[in-house]
Amino acid sequence: MASGDLSHQPTRDYPAIPDCSTSLLDLLSNTLVLYQTIPYLPVAAILNVAATSQSFRHLLHSTPGVFRHLDLTRLTSAQFDIDAIDHGGEVWRNVQVDENLTEDDFYSGPLRGIFSCLRRRNIIQHVNTLVLDGLSVTSEFVNDILVDPSSRVRILSIREVKNLNERKLMQALRYACRPTRADDMPRLQALYYFGKKDTAPFPAASSSTEVAPARVSRGADISADWNQKSQTALKESIEAEGEDWYSRKGRMISRPIADGWAETLLDCREVLHFDTVLCTGPRHRNSPAYGRTFVTPVSANGGSPWGVATFAVGGCASCGSAPEGFTVYGESRREELPLLSPIPLHSSNVKSAIRPTPSTNDANEKHEFVPRCLECIRERYCFSCNQWWCEDCYEVPSREELTAQHIHIVDDANGLTDHEMAAALGQPKHKTAKITRSCWECEHNCMECIAETQKYCQRCGGGYCLIHHEGSTLKLCDWCSHSGRRRC
Repeated sequence: MASGDLSHQPTRDYPAIPDCSTSLLDLLSNTLVLYQTIPYLPVAAILNVAATSQSFRHLLHSTPGVFRHLDLTRLTSAQFDIDAIDHGGEVWRNVQVDENLTEDDFYSGPLRGIFSCLRRRNIIQHVNTLVLDGLSVTSEFVNDILVDPSSRVRILSIREVKNLNERKLMQALRYACRPTRADDMPRLQALYYFGKKDTAPFPAASSSTEVAPARVSRGADISADWNQKSQTALKESIEAEGEDWYSRKGRMISRPIADGWAETLLDCREVLHFDTVLCTGPRHRNSPAYGRTFVTPVSANGGSPWGVATFAVGGCASCGSAPEGFTVYGESRREELPLLSPIPLHSSNVKSAIRPTPSTNDANEKHEFVPRCLECIRERYCFSCNQWWCEDCYEVPSREELTAQHIHIVDDANGLTDHEMAAALGQPKHKTAKITRSCWECEHNCMECIAETQKYCQRCGGGYCLIHHEGSTLKLCDWCSHSGRRRC
């Protein structure tokens, strides 16, 4: 037998090794993995994966809940950067616009085109959470979502949107929540509108072992590294503050509140939940302390008897409570609890949207806050330390009562304060304000915070603010501490 004839040479039989590799299709076929992964993918990525093969298409289009959470904020075709129709004369000069085109059709055109495409693909009827933050959204578009019986959207986010008529939106919401509405309408249960849109996740830090291109200088690498460290530190500080309303106190709503929103929240409170609640200060009729605390009601001055809460405060600095009590998760009624950010990814019900994160330190710790509008804490709230004094513990002195005394800032070297001098001389005591404004750039602060930030220059004797006068020190103002100033 020739040695080159391999067909007749004896061979050793090896056992077959099974293929243990797992494909992406196998991973996504596990519904637990699929439901935890899909909410983080944009709809374009999901459709691209479905277009790769028949197996992926069948998996993604036949599994319930794949398109439950729809976020269109990162979709390029949904962006609308034109400010107004009148400003687009030069841009649209050579374009023949239909004479029947309405303002709503113009501003909501990108979103209506996307919805038409999703409707043809039989996707839109599976959407339960819809995020449109920062896009061009009109009140008519929101009204179509409210009155459409085929819509399954339960959570809608339209924070910081453009081209929205607030008056028409209020009318649409109040009409959708009218007492004579159908039993199963509206399908919408939660509306994010007043707060800030969720921040985009920070990009992952690049590996330090990667070799930078030759054209990138060493200085650019150092700058990018420090920018990444700054972003990481900012993210950690934001996460450390905790959730709005319950953990983080202070101003929750920074945008101005238009007239009529308080009445809208009142009419919709049993049907819709918002990312804010009504103010419970004793000046408003809905407050449990209304009529029991000596304050002037808002309606007495011709204002609305209700108000929208834009601040979340803790207990009073003196008594530790509030005349109306606390809003407590688990004890207060559900309509008294605000929607929390970020929007829940893995659920589309109100219960998940209003539930705060359990405390890791104390399982029995209560999640509570006091919702107040700006008028109810005016001259009662310190914008630096977030302390405030309730109506039962502190009566804001009137201007007439303050004219008899001169309130100024003192430090440790100035001796006795005004009220101590008045007591020593036997003069009648005057009411002193706990909150005042000593710097044009600072908000109203308490006396303790003012003493820490407002100082007198030991050289020129002028007053200055440590926060807003850059270059100042604890003893010298920014002008005197400058080395180039000529000394007297």
